Amino acid sequence: MLETAGLTKRFGGLTAVDSVDFALADDELCSLIGPNGAGKTTFFDLLTGALEPTAGTVRLAGEDVTSLSPDATARRGLHRSYQVTNVFPTSTVLENVRIAAQAHGDDSFRLWRNVGAFEGYYEEAHRILTRVGLAGRADQPAESLSHGEKRQLEVAIALAGDPDVLLLDEPNAGVSSESVGDIIDLIEDVARDHAVLLVEHNMDIVMNVSDRIVVLNRGSVIADGPPADVRGDPAVQEAYLGGYEPGELADAEDDVDPGEEPA
Repeated sequence: MLETAGLTKRFGGLTAVDSVDFALADDELCSLIGPNGAGKTTFFDLLTGALEPTAGTVRLAGEDVTSLSPDATARRGLHRSYQVTNVFPTSTVLENVRIAAQAHGDDSFRLWRNVGAFEGYYEEAHRILTRVGLAGRADQPAESLSHGEKRQLEVAIALAGDPDVLLLDEPNAGVSSESVGDIIDLIEDVARDHAVLLVEHNMDIVMNVSDRIVVLNRGSVIADGPPADVRGDPAVQEAYLGGYEPGELADAEDDVDPGEEPA
């Protein structure tokens, strides 16, 4: 469904992503992990067209999308959530999702027409909010949501337009430990009918939900396989996991690649 070949990004003398070959199947939930500065966010930016690669290609459903803009890539079915909550704070929860649904539809250039003209988008938005557990907050402004609920809204916005592939960038960031179970349930639910690539620092979530884990270190893939295999890999233990044991929640940290330009 989603593939890269030799994908590389250099910022001056720094190689943030180093000749990465990657493939995500259409029924797979794959987690991308690694220490801060490993290249995870840069890799996401390359996949979505937010950054232009120095070398290599990105293919989505067999089509070369390497040179496409983020909007064009999204229209082809690759949607992304972000580490930092990115919503319209004064608009209602429903409007946030409706606008996202419409942006991926045939009325993307008429976002603010009479609301009655877009019943289909409202119906889609209501369905998505029910799915992510925010139906009861639909008519409230997004700024009134708790941090965890804003993360749910981010996922709802990413689901709008029925994408084929979802890139989830730390959906647990800033969420209280009491809400981790809700985040796991949400990730597993969306993975039932989407290919999902997940960046997440919380190893309990990663080990619980992943079909497969890919580990980046200094821009290169150092491991790729089932969770049990990756967890026991000596190179991964040295580079990232250390003495991790199930139940030890990793802190969600910002993943900013040195030299990376803002998306």
